Amino acid sequence: MERGQQPESPPRRRIDELEALRSELAGLDREVLLLAARRRDLVQRVGSLKEEAGSPTRDFSQERIVLERARVVASELGLTPKLSDDLMRLLIAHALATQEQQRIQHSATGSGRSVLVIGGAGRMGRWFVDFLSTQGFRVEVADPAGEVEGFDWHENWESVDLKHDFVLVAAPLRPSAAILRRLAQLGPKGIVFDIGSLKSPLAGPLRELSGAGVRVTSVHPMFGPDTEMLSGKHVVLINLGDDEATRAVGNLFSSTMANVVDMSLEDHDRLIALVLGLSHALNIAFFSTLARSGESTDRLARLSSTTFDEQLRVASRVAAENPHLYFEIQHLNEFGPETLALLKEVVVELEQVVISGDEAKFTEMMEAGRQYLNLPVSE
Repeated sequence: MERGQQPESPPRRRIDELEALRSELAGLDREVLLLAARRRDLVQRVGSLKEEAGSPTRDFSQERIVLERARVVASELGLTPKLSDDLMRLLIAHALATQEQQRIQHSATGSGRSVLVIGGAGRMGRWFVDFLSTQGFRVEVADPAGEVEGFDWHENWESVDLKHDFVLVAAPLRPSAAILRRLAQLGPKGIVFDIGSLKSPLAGPLRELSGAGVRVTSVHPMFGPDTEMLSGKHVVLINLGDDEATRAVGNLFSSTMANVVDMSLEDHDRLIALVLGLSHALNIAFFSTLARSGESTDRLARLSSTTFDEQLRVASRVAAENPHLYFEIQHLNEFGPETLALLKEVVVELEQVVISGDEAKFTEMMEAGRQYLNLPVSE
């Protein structure tokens, strides 16, 4: 060390060491992603062999083998089983999405047939535009909201000749009802179907289409526009009397891992009042209560519980959705008020039980929930 030069301070050495470690981590992150890319390439080859052999995309026994094998390796490396499970489940999900996309592309279900998507610039409309074009359909979009890049576009759907093999109505519920009613007057040659979250506002127009001799069916995709993989997702299919049309629309999902559920027009909205209406209402009540409490989410997060964290995640997804669509799901469902009244009744009952200190009744409510959900009864 030269005369007058001060020894390097410990903080400076620590900063240099920290930067070196971060640089090493960046290199490891790149290696991890390179390995993920290699895994994706292998997954695609496996998917091709499955398709050639006629094997299903998803193999639960193989998934179990992958998870168990990874846990053994994780244990040897001193990693937690949770890290192993989380990482491998994420990789499996991406593998399934890759193989499902392969199968959709190779299925050539569209085979050059044409589809007009009315409302194709909306989020769910755009999902179906991409989904159908991947299958080989010639897709046209009709939407005053604007063009969808890469597809023929019409500002006014009534200016189109309506000679398509399929006409998909992907507009909000009220406009969809008007569009379906107008289609009944124009009599398109292809199969017409909607993707409305509720059917009672569309029931009249759908029956008008059927009565006019138009081939028509109805669909409710039980997933959102951000969905990449249909494994575990449900697609509700409603037969309006045309078996062939219903079968043709159902076949659009045959190359996916979606569960297609047949349902009557009469049953749909009654069940949706519970599946969507109730779950949405609970989450709206949850985040509205938090907002009115005056406490910030940051402060609550510092002392939150596992249950709170999970509920907050779900509520955040609901809060981020389109409020106009969610209002329609609540307001336009004729079974909605009945479900909300039942929810109010239960909340009032819970309030009275808590205020009165009725532990026996509280326990009874908890036990009734366990029985309904087929959970072990507590001792």
